[in-house]
Amino acid sequence: MTLRLIQLTKDYREQLGEMLEEWKKDQEENHTNHSPWAIFKNDWHDFDYYLEHLAVKEPMNGLVPESVFFLLDDERDRLLGAVAIRHYLNEYLLKEGGHIGDGIRPSERGKGHATEMIRLALDECRKLGIDRVLMVCDRDNPASAKTIINNNNANKALGRISNCDQTKNQINDYTYKGCQTRRTRHVHILNRQNNQKTKRRRYHR
Repeated sequence: MTLRLIQLTKDYREQLGEMLEEWKKDQEENHTNHSPWAIFKNDWHDFDYYLEHLAVKEPMNGLVPESVFFLLDDERDRLLGAVAIRHYLNEYLLKEGGHIGDGIRPSERGKGHATEMIRLALDECRKLGIDRVLMVCDRDNPASAKTIINNNNANKALGRISNCDQTKNQINDYTYKGCQTRRTRHVHILNRQNNQKTKRRRYHR
């Protein structure tokens, strides 16, 4: 199986529609999340509008510029998921979203695709000049936490995970680029260089 990240073009309109219809049905039936939000915010049936407004190009209304990629299985010519990479963090993203929002379509989950997609996304982060990548996931989402940890362990150039206690799910006070944020989620800071250290303080409710 050959997986790669692509940016959406008209050539993939049919594959996009098939993926989103499956995904939306799962959201309605199982109340699953809408991550990454970029691919759900507009109606794909108006494809020209969807494509034009898929990624945020300029800062506006609290949003930052982003790049949106889709995970393509070349052998099956099938879209498996999507990832949105924010080019930098504002105060809100520092607390809530981090650099990367991602998701795998329901029928392709549990097959390791998310781990590979994040690995490829981290390569794109390098191209964008993002030195440290902040990723967050809900405390009750061990699958997402595992995906991030798998990438951190596999890609030594990214350094280390900062201050994540998976066993006790402790609530910690994190410092990232000089900003303190209180998290009720797992927080992971993936560094490009091993010698970078993340300052942190701990507190308990």
